[in-house]
Amino acid sequence: DVERGLGKNSIQVYDLDQKIVRVDATTVSGYHDAGSGSLFQFGNSKDNPALRQIKIMMASLDPLGFPLATSIVSGERADDGLYVPAIDQALKALDKKGLLFVGDCKMSALATRAHLHGLEHCYLSPLPQTGKTVTQMPVWIQQGLDGSRELRPVFSQKLDKNGEQISLGEGYEFTRTCSIDQDEKRVEWEERVLLICSHKYRETLSKNLRKRLAMATEKLEALTPAPARGKRQIRDAKTLEEKVEAILTQYKVQGLLRYHFEREEKVLVQYIGQGRGSENRKKKKVTQVRYQITSVEKQEDAITELEKTLGWKAYVTNESPDQLSFENAVLTYRDEWTIERGFHRLKGAPLSLDPVFVKRNDQVEGLTNLLSIALRALTLIEFVVRRGLQQNSEKLAGLHAENPKKKTDSPTAERILKAYSHINLTIIELAGQIFHHVTPLSSLQVRMLELLGLGPEIYSGLESNSG
Repeated sequence: DVERGLGKNSIQVYDLDQKIVRVDATTVSGYHDAGSGSLFQFGNSKDNPALRQIKIMMASLDPLGFPLATSIVSGERADDGLYVPAIDQALKALDKKGLLFVGDCKMSALATRAHLHGLEHCYLSPLPQTGKTVTQMPVWIQQGLDGSRELRPVFSQKLDKNGEQISLGEGYEFTRTCSIDQDEKRVEWEERVLLICSHKYRETLSKNLRKRLAMATEKLEALTPAPARGKRQIRDAKTLEEKVEAILTQYKVQGLLRYHFEREEKVLVQYIGQGRGSENRKKKKVTQVRYQITSVEKQEDAITELEKTLGWKAYVTNESPDQLSFENAVLTYRDEWTIERGFHRLKGAPLSLDPVFVKRNDQVEGLTNLLSIALRALTLIEFVVRRGLQQNSEKLAGLHAENPKKKTDSPTAERILKAYSHINLTIIELAGQIFHHVTPLSSLQVRMLELLGLGPEIYSGLESNSG
């Protein structure tokens, strides 16, 4: 009830745009032993897999990242089943149809997409490399490479230092029919599949590929060391093939490297039986075999062909092209950092939820919900001040201690609050009288209060004196 009220009132008071909602999950660790009923459980973690964790699912409103819904579940829970409850929870604070919900590939589960379509809302998310998509992606990529599909460029909203557009990538889209059985009924709808090849993503994957090739080459060359004490030799071809295949599989470079080897034979004369050797002891000849890798070559043609297919992603949406163009869909998803920034604030500075020191479930839920209210305050302060500055084409100076003359029209909430960190309220009781004194506000502090819709009297009113 508190969360729903905060959401509805904030949207109304600050005239927040109800258009895009982002949904995502994060984990927060704690140094606790726990039983089966605890929220602290081991699960998939990007932070510290050695610690038990809780999982936080959040829905936030663009463009400020204002939290609409926050739910806390045990740390071993998978993300997929948490999206629908988070979406339903967020919708209690919203009163519009046709909202666009944006999430990562785990939100693209068919049941979640069908749920949003049934509620008359839209979705935008990338497809995971699982299921049918694994076999479909190579076909879709080839259609973009062979010219059977016309590719559209995607440009950044920012310009480079020469004032020219920055190319982010290129791609194409097509429409397909989706269907699912729900409540004993067949539900069908049309969705757009957006294929985009990101230049930066391709470059990153290409660098990783070249790095893996170099590491695999080094491992292969070290697989058959020269004979020496302590250097184990490979004595049969099958063992060599198995070890080579294991290395190629480990570094995911099958078909990209070719190796050459030779079979070496060495005839040794050994005494038969035990004991010291002598002229009269019988001897035998033993042929000792070892395999030696002589060279490892990169298959440049195969590598070049593979690099052409790198950097492609598939997104799905049921939003119409006139409401969400191909280019805007790509740019919208790239703003996923807004909700990630909220997680960073919640888990790190300034709210510092991670690690969680409270232990009981009710304490964990209470602390997380309390700090989520603080996160709402941070996002609102930042958004309202930035909106006022940009509407007035105004910039503020004095928020950067390292450069007091630096001006900005996009200050962070942390810098705004820090500007008030040295003000004081002094209370003096003297001869039965109480005096209040507050540190005078600077012009910067007064202006920021005005941008927040709070006049300076909200502060100066603390100075009222009484007998």
